[in-house]
Amino acid sequence: MQIKTCVLFGLTAVLLFLSAGSEKASFTEGFRPGNRASRIEYGESNLSVDFSNRTGHYTLLNFWAAYDAVSRVHNMQLWRKISALDSTRITLFSISMDENFSVYAETLKADKLDTTNQFYAGRENKSSLYKKYGLKDGFKNFLIDDKGVIVAANVTAEELSNVK
Repeated sequence: MQIKTCVLFGLTAVLLFLSAGSEKASFTEGFRPGNRASRIEYGESNLSVDFSNRTGHYTLLNFWAAYDAVSRVHNMQLWRKISALDSTRITLFSISMDENFSVYAETLKADKLDTTNQFYAGRENKSSLYKKYGLKDGFKNFLIDDKGVIVAANVTAEELSNVK
């Protein structure tokens, strides 16, 4: 009986020790401000972006999908704000994570968005982008400076006015 109690106590202590350390562990997927944004390159949309090559430019990398109403609205707001700023300081790269290209294309028409900086991730790149940019908990955007360093995440359209 005493051996069972000791073993049970020992296992409980080990589990408590392991769970206490997990809260402080850093996540291994996704990026935070201060991290360098990794290059995005794939053939389906002929997209190749190396964020450190834009001298004097900020890049707003935005992920969205038509089936996610909040991200779709943010995509429209961000595009309209950057267009209204008439700024050459911020370039929008907006990547759709929709399952079907036809849904993506029809959404761009319905939302009246310029297709210049709108891209479709496609099935071949979807999982790698989800993992690389930590999108499993929801769509995000990243403001990236001309050195390729993420300076902010989840930027709103209103906050873009403050980018100098």
